Amino acid sequence: MAEIGTTGTTGAAGPVRRWSDAVRVYLEPASLRMFFLGFGAGLPLLLVLGTLSFRLREAGIDRTTIGYLSWVGLAYGVKWAWAPLVDRLPLPGLTRTLGRRRGWLLLAQAGVIAGLIGMALADPRNGLDGLIGFALLVAFSSATQDIALDAYRIESAQVEKQAALAATYQTGYRIAMIWAGAGVLWIAARSAGGDAAGYSASAWTTAYFAMAASMLVGVATVLLSPEPAPSAGRARDDSDERVLAQRLVAERGLGPRAAAVIAWVRTAVVGPFADFIERYRWHALLLLALIAMYRISDVVMGIMANPFYVDMGFTKDEVAAVSKLYGVVMTLVGAFIGGVLALRFGVTRILMLGAVLSAASNLLFAWLASRGHDLTGLIFTISADNLSAGIASAAFIAYLSSLTNVRYSATQYALFSSVMLLLPKFVAGFSGVFVDAFGYPAFFYATALLGVPVLLLVWLASRVHAQPRADAPQSSPSQ
Repeated sequence: MAEIGTTGTTGAAGPVRRWSDAVRVYLEPASLRMFFLGFGAGLPLLLVLGTLSFRLREAGIDRTTIGYLSWVGLAYGVKWAWAPLVDRLPLPGLTRTLGRRRGWLLLAQAGVIAGLIGMALADPRNGLDGLIGFALLVAFSSATQDIALDAYRIESAQVEKQAALAATYQTGYRIAMIWAGAGVLWIAARSAGGDAAGYSASAWTTAYFAMAASMLVGVATVLLSPEPAPSAGRARDDSDERVLAQRLVAERGLGPRAAAVIAWVRTAVVGPFADFIERYRWHALLLLALIAMYRISDVVMGIMANPFYVDMGFTKDEVAAVSKLYGVVMTLVGAFIGGVLALRFGVTRILMLGAVLSAASNLLFAWLASRGHDLTGLIFTISADNLSAGIASAAFIAYLSSLTNVRYSATQYALFSSVMLLLPKFVAGFSGVFVDAFGYPAFFYATALLGVPVLLLVWLASRVHAQPRADAPQSSPSQ
């Protein structure tokens, strides 16, 4: 299967020939840094979604309101809108001191910490306005951190090492989600004293303060990490922006400030999207279709997973132990396996493997539906499903990274990661209607069939190469 052509990306992709080299990459400084940065990225997500809904319900907030408040998470789905700012806008003081990527990372982390402290001090029983405002600050800052971190990762290593960086990033991310899910509940329960069974504002204050302090892991990593070497393309863009602004002043008679704004919009906002279309031409539609479809089996099936467990008679303890803890471990194992396999055999081959496994593992849920309350069957199904998801995720992140141009890494990756969720989330909204009409087995069979077109898209996309450009930059990987 042909490898993706990546004109203007972080290096030429090629499989590593020796297993020892494929495994050793996880011990390199860039991989270890991504583990701790991944922890900082994964911590805020549940604190403004799942964990927050538990807290609100315990405080007596009605389920309808809690459902509306989940829209706070939409910040992650529209982060592409301000990605050009993160990609190109220097921050006074921070950019000069830390560099563009680390400066944005530190600012975003400061916003997350400030928002978590505000959420810690806000009591939902006294009104939701303050809590919502601080939750929005956390979500917006967290999404901004994701943009800057994706760009930092893409610019920190060659394409063939992106799967390994994705795997260590996912490891840190998943561990943070365990800490922000199970960990925060554990802290709140033990801080409640004699009121452990009910709502305790002080207990939740302690728990959220602990989460804010945990963000210092990411802050310390940013301060101790090197800034990726800027690509020649990024420097040329800055120069082109100044030249364009000067030309607009001379030829159009615009004021210097207006000319600077127009030049920045053309370079930072229009440029990333125009670059993607220019490099892939009509194949860009094919690539966007693959991005939009690749995780559809997992996402659509995942919406009905928890209701399925309840209907099959599994207890909360069983689901927590098997799905939330053991399942996360299996996902991490799959991510590492996916990273090693991608290094050994190339990203697109493992992308195809991940697509096959993700669709096939949904059939195990149909099998489990025929067995009812079978804990051994649940363990087997979760093992296969989460292992497959880890392999697919590691390969897919590496694939998305290979499509980006380092000149616009933050903006283009934010666009890809947003497109990745839009269609699956929309289709998943109808999953309950389907289950009510046809039952769980038919639903799981249908979600497996959703993965069949993905196999064709992967095969077609493997033949796509970026259009060669004489001025396309080839960056040198940083340390």
